[in-house]
Amino acid sequence: MSVRCKFKLESIKRTASNGASIEMTPVASGSEENKQFFKWTPSGRIEFATVNEAAIEKLEIGKEYYIDITPAG
Repeated sequence: MSVRCKFKLESIKRTASNGASIEMTPVASGSEENKQFFKWTPSGRIEFATVNEAAIEKLEIGKEYYIDITPAG
């Protein structure tokens, strides 16, 4: 079983280690789909760091992304 969330990329902050800190928040409006996601996930935050430049380049501030949570193992 997995759970799907929808988050908006709020910031990409470059770090001293040539990577980036990524911050995302749940979607709240903008479409009927977003309203449904917001209904079940009204607040929160995802923050992670990466040094994978190829991954950083694919991310765009203000864009919405699906986050799938699937058990490992």
